[in-house]
Amino acid sequence: MAAWRAPAALAAGVLVVSTASILVRFAQGQGVPSLAIAAWRLAIAAALLLPLLAWRARADLARLSRADWRLAAVSGLCLALHFAAWIVSLEYTTVASSVALVTTNPIWLALFSVLVLRERLPRARLAAVALAMAGSAVVIWADSGAGAAAARAPLLGDALALTGSLAMCGYLLIGARLRVHMTVIAYIGVVYAVAALCLLALAFATGVRMTGYPGFAWILLVAMALGPQLLGHGAFNYALRHVTPTMIALAVLGEPVGSALLAWLLFGEGIGALKLAGMALLLAGIFLAARAEPK
Repeated sequence: MAAWRAPAALAAGVLVVSTASILVRFAQGQGVPSLAIAAWRLAIAAALLLPLLAWRARADLARLSRADWRLAAVSGLCLALHFAAWIVSLEYTTVASSVALVTTNPIWLALFSVLVLRERLPRARLAAVALAMAGSAVVIWADSGAGAAAARAPLLGDALALTGSLAMCGYLLIGARLRVHMTVIAYIGVVYAVAALCLLALAFATGVRMTGYPGFAWILLVAMALGPQLLGHGAFNYALRHVTPTMIALAVLGEPVGSALLAWLLFGEGIGALKLAGMALLLAGIFLAARAEPK
């Protein structure tokens, strides 16, 4: 593969994914429940992938072992949890806070390598974790005193965004393993289908309204499936075969910047000096953690 393709895919993916939080906010404004947004986003994407899966990936799927199927199912569960937690977080906290906290993946990947894999934490990564944790604390502190509207709960939103980040780590780690011997179409086809089924089951079990939305809401849901999901996350999964999960997380550092800028332009969401300082610390920590990861 040409050396430029993976970086180009990452850059394109970040640009497209930066619009996700904005589309979610617009859909929420149309009266679509957050869990329904997550479920329809994955369900539409999975349905669109079905013809490609049948045409291009049948041989791939036939070669998968039972262990591979189990891993793909767990990856889908992680992806479902990521979207459910993150999209709901946008009901309670700002776009800037939500997207900054949901992209803390390199920090959790660094801690995973120490606590689970028993790897020694180099000084650079220790400093990165400290910076990112400090940044997260400042963002949460800024939200706790932000004087937000009574209907919002910034701390709950921040906690949900962090939960979404942890779930994404599982998705990336499993994806890196499976993408060694699975094509991108086979991998995302299976994982998106599992995630969609999990989210649809959760939505129906909790009585979430799944239909009866305005026409513009359906346009937004299809746009989310085509753009951030298929093109954005598809680009990340394409690159996973050629770069590390941490490199993916490093590339995603561009998402909070793009999302915060769009939220400021479209919704008038200011960031404030304190939150801006926290985001700067957080992104600096993520950047250092990713740089310190073994390539």
